[in-house]
Amino acid sequence: MTQQINLADRDIRQREIVPPEKLAGCHVVVIGVGAIGRQVAVQLAAVGVASLQLIDHDTVGVENLASQAYWPQDIDSSKVTATGELCHRINPLVKLTLVEDRFRRSTAKDLRSLRDNGGKIVVFSCVDSITTRGLIWESLNDLADLFVDGRMSAETIRVLASDQPADDSYYPATLFAADRAYAGSCTAKSTVYTASIAAGLMVSQFTRWLRGLPLDRDVMLNLLSAELIAS
Repeated sequence: MTQQINLADRDIRQREIVPPEKLAGCHVVVIGVGAIGRQVAVQLAAVGVASLQLIDHDTVGVENLASQAYWPQDIDSSKVTATGELCHRINPLVKLTLVEDRFRRSTAKDLRSLRDNGGKIVVFSCVDSITTRGLIWESLNDLADLFVDGRMSAETIRVLASDQPADDSYYPATLFAADRAYAGSCTAKSTVYTASIAAGLMVSQFTRWLRGLPLDRDVMLNLLSAELIAS
């Protein structure tokens, strides 16, 4: 016989930090479930997000095991499927939407109906391409209630957050031309602990927003030099 576990109090130790009634009204979209995105999705599931959508076209390779915390049995599976299964194991109550595809402008159409029904749309951009970041921003900035972007190179992290995306002029200025981007492979210099810290910084902006606290629009952290800059 399978023991029935009462999950009503799964969030009892965080309720004064993460208001459950506001959390329940959010539909959260994580675009890219590589190093940072997988950690963001897992943390969101643990926090108790009610509705979580994961978008990524990629599959798990052996090179993803150390830097992205995938499991050996995940190899050759789609990243959204493997991450979704882990999120559901952490929180069986989460409603998952898995999109095994690249982000497309049509995603905005699917999200607009949720927004029209009174839900809050929260977007976590966790991709490694400036071009894709620009596409995500252009497609969703007028739809999202909160937009958080995480970037990582080796042991350097940058997290940008906007609680008024439709009127934000700061974030678009960070979308520099693709030819100015770091030219190395996204898997060349990556560690899971850097990704986990980046994800924690991103999710903390989300919980601050839920509480109505001011956000840091731009946070840069260099783990090697222990230098943190926030504005």
